Amino acid sequence: MHRVCVIIPTYNNAKTLGNVIADVSAFTNNIIVVNDGSTDETKGMLAAFSFVHVISYKKNMGKGWALRKGLKEATRLGYKYAITIDSDGQHSAKDIPAFMDKLEALNDDAIIIGARNMSQSSVPGKSSFGHKFSNFWFKVETGVAAPDTQSGYRLYPLLPLNKMKFITRKYEFEIEVLVRSAWKGIKIESVPVSVYYAPKETRVSHFRPFKDFTRISILNTLLVFIAFLYIKPRDFFRNIFKKNFWADIYNDHFLNPGEPDSIKALSVAFGVFMGIIPIWGFQLVTAIFLAMLFRLNKVIVIMSAHISIPPMIPLVIFLSYKAGNIWMNENAVQIALSKNISLATISQNLQQYILGSLTLAVTAAVIFGFATFIAVKIFKRNRAAAL
Repeated sequence: MHRVCVIIPTYNNAKTLGNVIADVSAFTNNIIVVNDGSTDETKGMLAAFSFVHVISYKKNMGKGWALRKGLKEATRLGYKYAITIDSDGQHSAKDIPAFMDKLEALNDDAIIIGARNMSQSSVPGKSSFGHKFSNFWFKVETGVAAPDTQSGYRLYPLLPLNKMKFITRKYEFEIEVLVRSAWKGIKIESVPVSVYYAPKETRVSHFRPFKDFTRISILNTLLVFIAFLYIKPRDFFRNIFKKNFWADIYNDHFLNPGEPDSIKALSVAFGVFMGIIPIWGFQLVTAIFLAMLFRLNKVIVIMSAHISIPPMIPLVIFLSYKAGNIWMNENAVQIALSKNISLATISQNLQQYILGSLTLAVTAAVIFGFATFIAVKIFKRNRAAAL
């Protein structure tokens, strides 16, 4: 009914691949195996499964490439969804119905991740670390909390993915597809699944700790830059025009009775401070990290940091130069707001700008923080009186 197939990418896993195919075939014969340049007995073993649709090529290209080829082929064959499962026996085919039940319950297309229990003793230490590392950066990049972003056991909606062009070919593809799908508005859901890690002496893994972790780290760095320089500003301006956006921010974050008013005021002050200080391009990243460290209200911090959005930049630069006058004395550069002010203006006198922007940041933070504290107190008092 849902036109679902199962894609199994494999590279030199002939010892476990046969059992995986047999287990999956208990639920469906719509199976696509992508033989990613295996040099073991994989080709001969696959000949025993005549119902399996096989994609095979000689050179090993990486798991990401194999998944991309499998997803493309599944779309060509007319499938609407594809479940991907690893060929090393780590995942259990008996969890396939959990994906189908979740798909039935959803109204929209979504990527459904099979979330593993990573707290069990058999999980290798490097896998546990990678799991936490990946989940953290995924939330930073998308704002979405997902329990297991490294799991290869997933259900993909094929039509939305078919419209996207991917750039990665190795393990990092599984990060790229999640992040970019979330940016496109595709929901990221999850279902609990079982996981089996073979004993260390028999475990087969093609993950190269240094090379692959480096590739994943480079990708995450790129995605963070894109998120904070384009995606988050884009979403911010989109949300501004949504119905009840400001009312929801006000009710959920400023009138939240479970949070002290001092934290709200400090969050505004800190956000304004971070929005003005001269670390262009890193303001939001730094603000979010420090807001988490100091346990401030991250939403309020992010909102307040947008004091330096493009329409406000000329005014911020102008006021920074004016504030810098008190430090430079007779060496101060005088500029007018009516003048064509841009980021290039900063290079005329960098010292005055830096000293002035820090002065302006502290002053504005104190003013906005104090005003927020008073305003929240007044609004809460009036609201209580009205009730």
